[in-house]
Amino acid sequence: MKYAKFLLALPVLCFALFISSCVQESDPIQEDVVEEGFQGELSADQIDMVESLDYNLEDAVLQDFVYPDGTTEKQYIIEGDIAMTIEEFEKLQASPEELEATIRQYRTYNLCDAPQTINVIGYTGGGGYGLTNKMQTALGWAINNYNNINTSLSFTLTYGTNFNPYDIVVYRVPNGQVGGVAGFPDSNGNPYKWVQIFSGMDNYNTNTNEHVITHEIGHCVGMRHTDWWNRASCGGGSESANPDGAVHVSGTPTNIDWNSVMLACFGSNEDGEFGFYDKVALEYLY
Repeated sequence: MKYAKFLLALPVLCFALFISSCVQESDPIQEDVVEEGFQGELSADQIDMVESLDYNLEDAVLQDFVYPDGTTEKQYIIEGDIAMTIEEFEKLQASPEELEATIRQYRTYNLCDAPQTINVIGYTGGGGYGLTNKMQTALGWAINNYNNINTSLSFTLTYGTNFNPYDIVVYRVPNGQVGGVAGFPDSNGNPYKWVQIFSGMDNYNTNTNEHVITHEIGHCVGMRHTDWWNRASCGGGSESANPDGAVHVSGTPTNIDWNSVMLACFGSNEDGEFGFYDKVALEYLY
């Protein structure tokens, strides 16, 4: 999922905020925005499949997903925050479950196995993919956010370049955009491995970087956007519930939570901390 760029116009994409909490001094920034370019054509069968899942085809692009060693793989980005390999895309099927669209905390169908220790590495290699000092500090604060709540998930943090053995890899992408991108847990109980933080975050303070990283790791462990159904934080729009699921988390409110770190869009001066119901949701799930 992606986080990125100021919303100077209505966003076309999931992983920018209408200003969460009390911050109202700038336009919202989208959490998850696909990089323009690498536009791919969809076949007639793919179009029928995507439409059956209620996705917005205007937002479907085929782009190069960049890994921290600079290698790339073609992946579909749908609605700006759902990254899928071509193989995963081909296997999509519409779910018969219809979910009520209310404004609460939401999770995906897949969650991480728990208890579990999730080993995170902040990538420090070259080529522009290594985290800056500010991003490294923000990553440490984000990991503390997760370790300071009462769940059966625990997170370790290392900085380095040998990322293959780690469960989550957080790295910088030198694309000039703002925000980041990640994905959801797999069906085997593993967190999503790759967290991209866009180089435009260099221009924002450490707390706002902490916010973006905390948000993206939230996706890795199964959290959906709090306002996925109407993207109120971005000024409007919607995301599909399926195929990943948007299941209401028990104990969270039925009106919009403007303090949630999992809102679709964010402001330029975030504090980087969980909202109260973010903690409730994670502690309920894990």
